[in-house]
Amino acid sequence: MTIRKRLTTALAPLAVLACAEAAAAATIEVVKSPYCGCCTHWVEYLRAEGFEVRVVEAEDVSPTARRLGVPDDLRSCHTAAVEGYAIEGHVPAADIRRLLAERPEAAGIAVPGMPLGSPGMDQGNVRQPFATILFSRDGRRQRFAQH
Repeated sequence: MTIRKRLTTALAPLAVLACAEAAAAATIEVVKSPYCGCCTHWVEYLRAEGFEVRVVEAEDVSPTARRLGVPDDLRSCHTAAVEGYAIEGHVPAADIRRLLAERPEAAGIAVPGMPLGSPGMDQGNVRQPFATILFSRDGRRQRFAQH
């Protein structure tokens, strides 16, 4: 095994760790209604997951979602932005970290609606299956994660 290959093999875990730490240190700006409890729970969840969160309260989050390219049918109760990506709805922290590590060509990710059991929508042991959708401004979509 060459020295270069040994170094690459030895340092690969450090590169993954650095990407995870950079994602955790990212500041997420969340635009939410001042009256929405589940949005507040999602913000608390993100902070507990190590993200820096800045909250902007607005009576209507629709203009922010439109500006960030979130399709109407993928909308939820709050819209966030991080490092040029839209984050719509109750998206798990692991999906945000993955998005920031992989940097796909996309407008963002969304968990449409408000599925029970998603972060911020905890209802005891009640869990609905849900998908995180990767979307682009030109209408392309794909499943990013299944929960």
